[in-house]
Amino acid sequence: MDEKKWQAEKFEANRPHLRAVAYRMLGSRTEAEDAVQETWLRLVRSDTSEIENLSGWLTTVTARICLDLLRSRKSRREEPLTIHVPEPMVVHEAGNGTDPEQDAVLADSVGLALLVVLEKLNPAERLAFVLHDMFDVSFDDIAPILGRTTVATRQLASRARRRVQDTPSTTEADLSRQRHVVDAFFTASRGGDLQALLAVLDPEAVFRPDAVAARMGAAGEIRGRMDVAKTFQGRARGARLAVINGAVGAIVVIGGQLRIALRCALNADGMITVIDAMADPEELRKLEIVLIET
Repeated sequence: MDEKKWQAEKFEANRPHLRAVAYRMLGSRTEAEDAVQETWLRLVRSDTSEIENLSGWLTTVTARICLDLLRSRKSRREEPLTIHVPEPMVVHEAGNGTDPEQDAVLADSVGLALLVVLEKLNPAERLAFVLHDMFDVSFDDIAPILGRTTVATRQLASRARRRVQDTPSTTEADLSRQRHVVDAFFTASRGGDLQALLAVLDPEAVFRPDAVAARMGAAGEIRGRMDVAKTFQGRARGARLAVINGAVGAIVVIGGQLRIALRCALNADGMITVIDAMADPEELRKLEIVLIET
């Protein structure tokens, strides 16, 4: 068989696994697809006669690419208010060049709650945890990717495991409930639908902008369902749903820069009780954010 054809067949056979690895590493469908494509490009430039275990080689290459992306992402985050917002898997309709069945498998296996927890790990911890705990890759094979000893790699995975287990995480059901309410609120806000806004606000709802948000045009503290609803009526056009410090809210990103975070608190009845508008750069830098693609 022609070598290029053989490479293509073997790569396609491994593609679902590589997508799964990359998605868990990066938390972004787009970046995962890019990482897998880069793995293919490296494969076609390589001498496969030197590769004994092609599946293992492909996994290693994908992991290295993802690690580089995570480190680059971390470096960018150190720049003022530059933000990476990973997105949970969105299941697409057939006919757009994606595989809906594979998307559904990933969406079911990597929920938003897990993405939120994984975002707390540093790049080395995330790689060690994902490859070993989720894909059963040996520490001996992971260690060279990280440039560490097997013992050090095992310790990384153990530390990551403890952080994941010790992190109070909102359940997928809770996040889904929050998302439904907050999405309804901001959809109504953009559309100027006062009644729809009132429907999801608690009677004693409070809107609290920080000093920077107030200087940007937000009113001071506002109390009461009607007044809060009128404040948001026809606004929030640039707001995008996101998990902010473990709860669903919204953010405004302009030119790759995080400008405003809107944190929402819900009561037991699923009504919004508090909306905090944060625009202070120092406070924004402290937030843990995972974008929700819709």
